[in-house]
Amino acid sequence: MRSERDFTWEGRPGRVVFGAGSLQHLEREVQALGASRALVLCGPQQRATAEALAARLGPRAAGVFDGAAMHVPIEVARQARALARQAGADLAIAVGGGSTIGLAKAIALASGLPILAIPTTYAGSEMTPIHGITEGGLKKTGRDARVLPRCVIYDPDLLASLPAALAVTSGFNAIAHAAEGLYAADGNPVMDLMAQEGIRATAAALPLLANGTDDERRPARADALYGAWLCGTVLGSVVMGLHHKLCHTLGGSFDLPHAETHTVMLPHTLAYNASHAPQALARIAGALGAPGNAPEAIFRLQQATGAPTSLRELGMPESGLDRVAELAVQTPYPNPRPLERGALRALLQRAYDGAGPQAR
Repeated sequence: MRSERDFTWEGRPGRVVFGAGSLQHLEREVQALGASRALVLCGPQQRATAEALAARLGPRAAGVFDGAAMHVPIEVARQARALARQAGADLAIAVGGGSTIGLAKAIALASGLPILAIPTTYAGSEMTPIHGITEGGLKKTGRDARVLPRCVIYDPDLLASLPAALAVTSGFNAIAHAAEGLYAADGNPVMDLMAQEGIRATAAALPLLANGTDDERRPARADALYGAWLCGTVLGSVVMGLHHKLCHTLGGSFDLPHAETHTVMLPHTLAYNASHAPQALARIAGALGAPGNAPEAIFRLQQATGAPTSLRELGMPESGLDRVAELAVQTPYPNPRPLERGALRALLQRAYDGAGPQAR
């Protein structure tokens, strides 16, 4: 286990513009990047927003691609890369959640095209050099400095139309990044501070996003987006463990929804690691305002916010649990507790059933 006085710190480049109404600075930021042909990327449901941005940019816009999809299928990445080449794009503007920003990264990975990200969820992908593409039923991820967005515009007003259920699961996704950062093998004191503050801000906002009035939701959106920035920075700075490995396997192999899968799995993966990362678990519990048992506190927060608690309700076939356990132990990766197939299979069964977290 690492000592807190024994670490390596590496700052990531990238400009962040944060605040309600900050989208007004879009043209300024595009010009600062020296771009003259920006391709605007989005998912089908963000088409109107993307077209409005392209219209604002006028001749600096090279077009709109609205084919972003979960887990970045290789076929979609190829289409977007081809359009960027044909349009002579010198900048990718990604407006949307993790899927859209992931698509921009797939383009950047192949071409070096810079990215300006405008997040509309709390996924945090915009703060990371992590890319992922799904091919043949497997999602392969990696890190490359070329895919880290050069600029991120965080405007909480853009999340006003995000349905409460999606806002909640996206927030749990953000918390998962920070939670695993607190026991990362390459962690450091700066990331520990950011992780705890990110968990605190996001967790405090979730009940208001789920059940608050309109007046309560507006400041809660800003708090959650602030937390997402912190959690995303942690994700981009240290190596994740078991939780993210399992979620990528579940998402890439069984096409489960990304944020919902993170939500369901988080209390169970924390419980699995609890005995081998007691200080990290204590910090997570403290950030949640529930000293004592972090996995139980996450589970209670799920129930209080109406979040999904079982893989079954996400469409996971029970027959696939054995395969997930096998895939989880095939490739070594850093995790506080050694990977034990039997214990992982039991963890997956509890997550499938929607049972409470249990260390074993």
